[in-house]
Amino acid sequence: QVQLVESGGGSVQAGGFLRLSCSVSGFKSSVYCMGWFRQAPGKDRERVATLDTRNRTTYADPLKGRFTIYSDSAFKTLYLQMNNLKPEDTAMYYCAAVLASWCPTRVVDYTKWGQGTQVTVSS
Repeated sequence: QVQLVESGGGSVQAGGFLRLSCSVSGFKSSVYCMGWFRQAPGKDRERVATLDTRNRTTYADPLKGRFTIYSDSAFKTLYLQMNNLKPEDTAMYYCAAVLASWCPTRVVDYTKWGQGTQVTVSS
């Protein structure tokens, strides 16, 4: 059974940084895609960044340069380094995964989800 468990959220002031972690377990295939998504109150869930097991990454354009997605060498822990945080980054952040050789961009294509970790950025 695939399990995704996020940690690392919290409250920071604008300009600060956080690193989110997601423990990934249960995949029987060595080829899959992982990603970070976020959902602010009253808004749709959106893609933040993705990483596949070939180390290819994608980012939502507005977040390029501030957020970095990476994993450990075994692809068992996924990270999201978030720098220069802004109040508009406030959201519940979710780790998600799907068995795929490349990362889809649509939220609905991800089949496994963690419970989420809250990030709050104050001005």
